[in-house]
Amino acid sequence: MLWRSRPTGFDIRPATTIRRRAINDFVYLSEGNSNAYLIVTTEGRIVVNTGMGFEAPVHKAYFDEVDGRPVRYVVLTQGHVDHVGGVDAFREAGTEVVAQANCAAQQAYDARLAAFRQRRAYFAFAESIDRKQQPQGGRVPVQSRPAPTITVHDRYAFELGGLRVELIAVAGAETEDSMLVWLPAHRICFTGNVFGALFGHFPNLVTIRGDRYRDALRYVETLDVLLGLGAEMLLVGHGGPVVGHDVIRTELERMQAAVLHVHDAVVAAMNAGSDVWTMLREIRMPPELEVGEGYGKITWSARAIWEMYSGWFHARSTTELYPVPYWKVSPDLVALAGGPDPVAAAARARAESAPVEAIHLAEAALAAAPGHAGAVAASLAAHRVLLARSVNFWETRWLEHEIRRLERLGGGGA
Repeated sequence: MLWRSRPTGFDIRPATTIRRRAINDFVYLSEGNSNAYLIVTTEGRIVVNTGMGFEAPVHKAYFDEVDGRPVRYVVLTQGHVDHVGGVDAFREAGTEVVAQANCAAQQAYDARLAAFRQRRAYFAFAESIDRKQQPQGGRVPVQSRPAPTITVHDRYAFELGGLRVELIAVAGAETEDSMLVWLPAHRICFTGNVFGALFGHFPNLVTIRGDRYRDALRYVETLDVLLGLGAEMLLVGHGGPVVGHDVIRTELERMQAAVLHVHDAVVAAMNAGSDVWTMLREIRMPPELEVGEGYGKITWSARAIWEMYSGWFHARSTTELYPVPYWKVSPDLVALAGGPDPVAAAARARAESAPVEAIHLAEAALAAAPGHAGAVAASLAAHRVLLARSVNFWETRWLEHEIRRLERLGGGGA
């Protein structure tokens, strides 16, 4: 399985001078929070994705070392800030900025939720954010809000220096404004994150930082477009190239089949009268459809599929209809159990064997007695058990975040 030898989510970090290389004699890669690419032609340069604002100067310095001709085109494979934040660093007089037609809507959507997203994503990217490079005399460049000069509704093509570039809008990708960049003469496709952040891994159909649900069937349709190209090389949003027609086809078909399997299993469970929690415990992936879970997880996406079809109401309890959370009565239940001490002790006893149940109990005790040392210690122990098992970037970063929070409450020695 190719994903086993690929970079993981933990390898995603800001651009540096050592994370750059030539792909061939006219395409160059500069890695960062997402990859930026340079295409060199005799009539000027094409930049595919620009990184974030604070790392774009690193990408630009490398690309300027490679070739000093004008940047004729900046092409964006999607509107997330790690792809478009550095557009202003590359735009010159006469530069065409090319994006999918939904770019403006995507930018408006992201701006609308900017404060929410920054809070919700900080736990995962705190190290990158806190250690961001500061060129320009210590000032951190702002993130660009791209204003395309060319928008692609379906397909668009241009030629530069004898190189034909075809742009293909896709709808089932990580954003609503995703686009493939295809070099037909060389069978090279720049994909960005159309299938997700990590090639060969199950996609995040919704992120725990908070985002729109992605439709599993539209995702499958996007992979159909990719398969139809017959690419010999994929230049992806994170990590190095994926090379070889047969390898690419095999991996895309496995990802496609894996997503369809999960989709169909969720739909079957819904129609059979199951509930979401039973479905999540029982869903399995056949060995032949093995994919990585380093960025998205099968259970997370299965729940996303369920809720995309059914919405937020799970028809399990009348309480779902009202703005009174279950933890509102936790202090009463803890009191009935004899107080926080026995509840915390029960949580500690389950920390190794049933860590999620232990966290439920510990949180109930903490709702009744905030800062209770035994409950904090039990929750810490359970979180550490889960962390030791995790191979997923988002899960790991969240568990680390919670462990730090609990340690600050006084349970660091537990």
